[in-house]
Amino acid sequence: MNDTVNDFKVTDRQTFIKFLDLLRKDFLDNPENWENKTLPDFLEALSAYTKDVQGYYDNMKLDIKADKPDWSTFADIFKGAKIYE
Repeated sequence: MNDTVNDFKVTDRQTFIKFLDLLRKDFLDNPENWENKTLPDFLEALSAYTKDVQGYYDNMKLDIKADKPDWSTFADIFKGAKIYE
């Protein structure tokens, strides 16, 4: 696994599974890069970022509709929850 969680491309269910493995590894190897280190904090951030992810897409000028998610949208939400306050 040479991929990092930030540059890994999620395209389907299988790559989402690999992404989750990378996310876990990132947490174990780099906890200092995580704002939300407890499960309650992470789940709270996951909920909040799910509400706000469309704003991220709009600000980045990405033509992605969060109301019609695909596997990569779920990966984006998990990545956001890692640091979202």
